[in-house]
Formats: sequence, C-alpha cells, structure tokens
Amino acid sequence: MPVTAAAACGVTATPSGWAGRFQAMACGCEVLIEGGSAAQARELLALAQAEARRIEHKFSRYRSSPADNVVSRLHAAGGQPVQVDDETAQLLDFAAHCHAISGGLFDITSGVLRGAWRFDGAAPHRLPDTALVQALLQHVGWPRVQWQRPWLTLPAGMEVDFGGIGKEYAVDRVLALLRAQTETPLLVNFGGDLAVSGPRSPGAAWQVGIECPDSAAAAGLVQLSAGALATSGDARRHLLVQGVRYGHVLDPRTGWPVRGAPRSVTVVAGSCTEAGLLSTLALLQGPHARRWLQSLGMPFWVLD
Repeated sequence: MPVTAAAACGVTATPSGWAGRFQAMACGCEVLIEGGSAAQARELLALAQAEARRIEHKFSRYRSSPADNVVSRLHAAGGQPVQVDDETAQLLDFAAHCHAISGGLFDITSGVLRGAWRFDGAAPHRLPDTALVQALLQHVGWPRVQWQRPWLTLPAGMEVDFGGIGKEYAVDRVLALLRAQTETPLLVNFGGDLAVSGPRSPGAAWQVGIECPDSAAAAGLVQLSAGALATSGDARRHLLVQGVRYGHVLDPRTGWPVRGAPRSVTVVAGSCTEAGLLSTLALLQGPHARRWLQSLGMPFWVLD
C-alpha cells in the first residue's frame, strides 16, 4: 500500500485506519487507530509520544538530572527523606503492594544488581563474581526503605528502579489519554506490551500474535476485544554459559537468575500494568510458573 502524506508526521494508512510509530523507553511504540482522519491520527500520535516521553524522562533510571527525573533525585538524596508527587506516590504504593503479594519476589530496589549482571548481548557471556553479587545484595530489600506517603527515605547506596512497571504503566496512561479524545477504537503497543480501548468494530477483535522466543514467527494468536496483554521472557536478555541459559529476571533474595523459569510468559488482564506484573511474577515462580498462573484463572500462554 502506498504511504500517504500523513506519513511525514509518523502516521501511515492501514486498510482500516491509521498507524503511528515512534521510539521511546528503548523499544518501538505503536498506536493503531481504526478509522478517523489523518489529522486526528496525527493529533493522537503526538499525544501518545508526549506522554510516553514524559514518563520516560521522569522515571527512567538512565537519566541523571534530578531536575526532571525523580529516580535521580531519590538516588542523590544521600539517605535523606524526599517528598514525591502524587504520580510517583501511586507507583511507590503499587510497588509496595507488589512486594507484599509476591512474598518479596517483586522488589523495585533490586535494580542495583545490574552492577553485577550484564544482559546486553555482549560476548563472551560470563557469570558475575559471587562476592560482588553478595555485596550488592546488602543494598536490596524494600523493607529497608522508609515509605510514608508522600515521603520516601532511601538508605544510602540503595536504588529504586521502576523498569519492571514503567512501560506497562505508560501504555495504560497513553490509552487513557487517547480515549479521552476519541471514541475511535485504539490499540497502544509499547514493545509488545499493549492495551486496547475495546473491539476493532462490533464483533471484531484485535488479533495479537504471541512471539516465539527464538524466531519472528508467532507461537499463537490472541483475539483481544478488551483489556491488555503483556509478555515477560528471556528472548533478548539472557546469558548462555557452558550450555546453561540464565534469564534476566533475578531473584532479589539471592541476586541470581530464577532457575527453571519458562522462556516466555504472556498474560491477558484488565490493564497492561496488571498483565505485566502477573507475567513477571510467573517467571519468578520458576518451574512452577504454569501451575501458579492456572491458580489465577486468567488467560495465559507459557513457552518453555
């Protein structure tokens, strides 16, 4: 299909509407719009881009300016209490809830372990020194953080990392913003984590492929008419050492990758934030992931 003039603003025509794409949060981002005009599609895409980049600038651990990045400001506080805004407080409340319901498996202070682990694809793959992992573990543990809304006191040497919930939160935020502007059916997809505003049209669901970890082929097809879908896995971030595969999801209690976890877990839930949490928690269950998901009674796909 020929590209329309709207492509100059990042919007291209699809058989049934428009698609807008951009880069943010270290992944490809996509907004699909069923129907409407090119002008409306451009406006919606601009809103999506602005919100995604706002969240990235505010919460990314890779930004070092305390002026516009709350994570940097918390890390620079040197153990002193910091007052946070309502949005940050909501994410911290959610992180505390995740830590509690997971029995400590989901811990936003475990990001400091990246000082030992490198899942960047660089060869040769090597395991970190055990002593280094143990040393970093001294700075891991949500119970060590003092959180009394709106004040957070992060002990010196500890960090918080919203990477486990940030992208999914951004999907939900962008979809909410766009739904406030239009009743046109929408799909918001950030790196494979996505949410929809409803069916594409009466009786027609969005068709979403489940990616196979080792190829571009789809391992399954999901008919999604409401809610969201998120996937966690080791397809792009892992180590292979002496024939043993180590995924990037770390157990914050040991500082080491969870052994026996599936290659990929996809969960459908009411929001992308919820779907992302459940898919990550499933991986943290290791070989018991499938049984744990079955106990929830929610749609899921596990690839070993």
